Amino acid sequence: MRLQGKTALITGAARGIGLEFARAYIAEGATVTLADINADAVAKAAASLGPQAHAVQMDVTRQDSIDAGFAAAVAKMGRLDILINNAALFSAAPIVEITRADYDKLFAVNVAGTLFCLQAAARQMIAQGQGGKIINMASQAGRRGEGLVGVYCATKAAVISLTQSAGLDLIKHGINVNAIAPGVVDGEHWDGVDAFFAKYENKPFGQKKREVGAAVPFGRMGTAADLTGMAIFLATEDARYIVAQTYGVDGGNWMA
Repeated sequence: MRLQGKTALITGAARGIGLEFARAYIAEGATVTLADINADAVAKAAASLGPQAHAVQMDVTRQDSIDAGFAAAVAKMGRLDILINNAALFSAAPIVEITRADYDKLFAVNVAGTLFCLQAAARQMIAQGQGGKIINMASQAGRRGEGLVGVYCATKAAVISLTQSAGLDLIKHGINVNAIAPGVVDGEHWDGVDAFFAKYENKPFGQKKREVGAAVPFGRMGTAADLTGMAIFLATEDARYIVAQTYGVDGGNWMA
């Protein structure tokens, strides 16, 4: 098992990609703390994974919540070897309809949440003195602008930039910072995404999802399980010489 004896904290882990990462890490021998703003949902998610899973309630927009969540995770697991910054929000609107409130909300979670969770993990890993792995969740949306997704694209571009800066700064401590950029990933969140496009592109509900799936060179939308291989690899010693990179796992949607 490639992560035997390792400990990890995953944000936004009550469902979807975060929960799938937790499941995959446990299968590889890791102990995992699932963090999420929804206390009940994350507790149920952790309970479903067995004794190697713990749950903490964490609001990544609040520093006190980040500090308490990381302290609780370390208290439960004894140390922290891996962080996956997965918590994120999505929104869509034409440029002329973007609101300051929506902008502030997305940047608070997707960018500030990523930065200050990364910071908390780095401080813990530096104190431990044995390095670590930090994996940020970017997106193909961070590689290019999209007419209706300006704010979300900007947040994910910022995540790619933060990954580069943090990677260069923290490798001297033996901490590898890298990112995964998924393409279009199927899941319950797509109901909300579809609703935005149904509103702004006058498409029947479900049509946008069918269109983007058909446009993927691989032939379908991705799944959370399609991302786990990269998430595991970047957490292993096989990735020790990889620093400040963002890997597309997108079925060929974007060629870097």
